[in-house]
Amino acid sequence: MAQADRPDEPVGTPAKQPVGTLVDIGAPVLVATGIDKSFAGVHALRDVGLTLRPGRVHALVGENGAGKSTLIKVLTGVHRPDAGRIELAGAEREFRTPLEAQQAGVSTIHQEVNLVPMMSVARNLYLGREPRRRGLLDLRRMHREAAELLVRYGVDTDVARPLRELGLGAQQMVALARAVQVDARVVVMDEPTSSLEPREVDTLFAVVRDLTARGTAVVYVSHRTDELYALCDDVTVLRDGRVVHTGELAPLARRDLVALMLGRTLVAARARGTRHTPDADAPPALRARGLTVRHRVHGVDLDIHRGEVLGLGGLLGSGRSESAKAVVGALGADAGRVEVDGRELTRRSPAAAIRAGVVLLPEDRKAEGIVPGLSVRENIVLAALPRLSRAGLVSRARQDEVVEKFMARLRIKAASPDQKVADLSGGNQQKVLLARWLCLAPRVLLLDEPTRGIDVGARAEVQTLIDELAADGLGVLLISSDAEELIAGADRVLVLKDGTPVDELTGDRVNPDDLLAALSHEPRPPSGEAPDAGGTGPGAPADGDETDGAR
Repeated sequence: MAQADRPDEPVGTPAKQPVGTLVDIGAPVLVATGIDKSFAGVHALRDVGLTLRPGRVHALVGENGAGKSTLIKVLTGVHRPDAGRIELAGAEREFRTPLEAQQAGVSTIHQEVNLVPMMSVARNLYLGREPRRRGLLDLRRMHREAAELLVRYGVDTDVARPLRELGLGAQQMVALARAVQVDARVVVMDEPTSSLEPREVDTLFAVVRDLTARGTAVVYVSHRTDELYALCDDVTVLRDGRVVHTGELAPLARRDLVALMLGRTLVAARARGTRHTPDADAPPALRARGLTVRHRVHGVDLDIHRGEVLGLGGLLGSGRSESAKAVVGALGADAGRVEVDGRELTRRSPAAAIRAGVVLLPEDRKAEGIVPGLSVRENIVLAALPRLSRAGLVSRARQDEVVEKFMARLRIKAASPDQKVADLSGGNQQKVLLARWLCLAPRVLLLDEPTRGIDVGARAEVQTLIDELAADGLGVLLISSDAEELIAGADRVLVLKDGTPVDELTGDRVNPDDLLAALSHEPRPPSGEAPDAGGTGPGAPADGDETDGAR
């Protein structure tokens, strides 16, 4: 695999490489040429080409809205292209459905787990290709083989239980196992590590290397540049629906890769070490004491002041999301109290929290956030409809005013406010959710992984927006699994482990080494002892990579 370990070159116009230049290592397994695709008159793809070779990992990168998801859907039979052709193993193919693509040898692992939550783990693994005996479903064999298969992916569970009972990371590993167990020629992985913990990421990487060793071509979509340079051989960069670069990844400096994606030099959203200074004498905008949810959260205390960003850190399963949901009443608490501006929330429900000015942007925007069948306009004003109505009638003019304001402020890319939100990129869907809550003028904003699955450009925009909101006096809770995001964006960081607070970082302690020690629940180094200059803790940039805000 290609590995980049070289200092970055100055950012500017990246050294040009001929588009399509790849090492000649054999006939391509898949070639897409001249792919065009439009939606409602908006061009998503223009003359896009992609060449995949056996035994190579091909990175597909670009900002949200660049066309990555559309290209994947064209390659896998979800969308039919308006123009262009796809060749698989030298023969032209036209996939009318994802099943046709899968049967031809093109498997996909989606960013959002795209399985059937009500069905068992085993049935999800073998859906559409169930083992049979004398024409009947061989349930015993299916359960046995499913259990044996999942152990290889680090998932030890009862395969007869419903998939929905597993955590997001385990569900993603089930999706991975389903995609690669067939004899695939091409495996497409769309943000496969977004829900995985480090142990599962190691398993995923091992699976990718096993696939390439067997000659499978892998398309790898990720916004985490360290993953790209550790795993990928080749790269294609999309911007505004066009290919702006394709070639080997190793010779391309990381800064130049980011510049190609953005079409501009990435400017850090905020200088490290710059902190908000809320009024310490003023009562907290939100105070939570002794929040307890059985088996999930144990005695969590939170103080969020106006004008500050409180970071909530911890590994997967530490109780971060559960704490936020307990605050707004989306998860029933067994004990604890919540106060907003000194007044206790006696009725704990999401509606009561919203009325008090506390709103939560959830981690899973697909399942708990957007309403995919509604338009951008309808998704934005959904929570504000009571405030935009008079005598039971909703004012369209007031809706338009709110929608126009927040689409401009958050730079939401859509053909029009009437476009279905499901047709937007993940980053723009996240901005729609932010707009929904900001139009309520909340006092406290709880953000659960607000930049999950968002490209480096949109990430910088969201981080800048969080800064602006805090500067305007909003209290913000920032939950993130990205250590660098916490260090750069939070004024204080409360670290959880197994649902229990283990440390709070303030002032100069908001740094990579102290955060790593807190996350691993290790003691701090003796006072005055200099940390390792190598900066290998979370948030420390890779060699020459200080401009990259994404992991």
